[in-house]
Amino acid sequence: MSELNIVKLENESNELNELVALMTNNNWEYHPDPKPSVEQIVKAYHKGWYQEDRETFWIEIDNRKIGLIIIHDIIDTIPSFDIRLDNSVRGRGVGTKVVNWITNYIFGLPDKKIRIEAYTRSDNIAMRKTFNKCGFVKEGYLRNAWENNDGSISDSICYAFIRSDWENKEITPIRLNDLPF
Repeated sequence: MSELNIVKLENESNELNELVALMTNNNWEYHPDPKPSVEQIVKAYHKGWYQEDRETFWIEIDNRKIGLIIIHDIIDTIPSFDIRLDNSVRGRGVGTKVVNWITNYIFGLPDKKIRIEAYTRSDNIAMRKTFNKCGFVKEGYLRNAWENNDGSISDSICYAFIRSDWENKEITPIRLNDLPF
């Protein structure tokens, strides 16, 4: 695989066309809206959705935009994120590289984020494996917590990476079952 580059979305007019192409030419099976429309993307873009309390980055290989990273709640001490990868690069290790980049980027920010949260649908096995491989700890199984735009509801899994684990290059166990209640 060629070198992976992460480039900040700058809200320039040419980027809107690239954003629309990425979002409409792929199926986002594990997102609430698997096939967003051109109108939805253009409206969100012009309303500042990709920038408002978020940082958005292109994922590029050989100067070709093959994905998107959206870091939510970037001004909070506990941000979360969304990754969108083009169908053509899924299953090739790109997700692992991107999640590792996100972790290092967020924990490398000067305002000392304390944890990164990540959520995925329980049936998104590839993402669950990626989180595990990247050192994220599964912290919770959330029943009926993922609302899909078609009206269906899915279960969700919560993962997290804490700063002290990142700094010490370790994974501390969670204490979910210390007490029976």
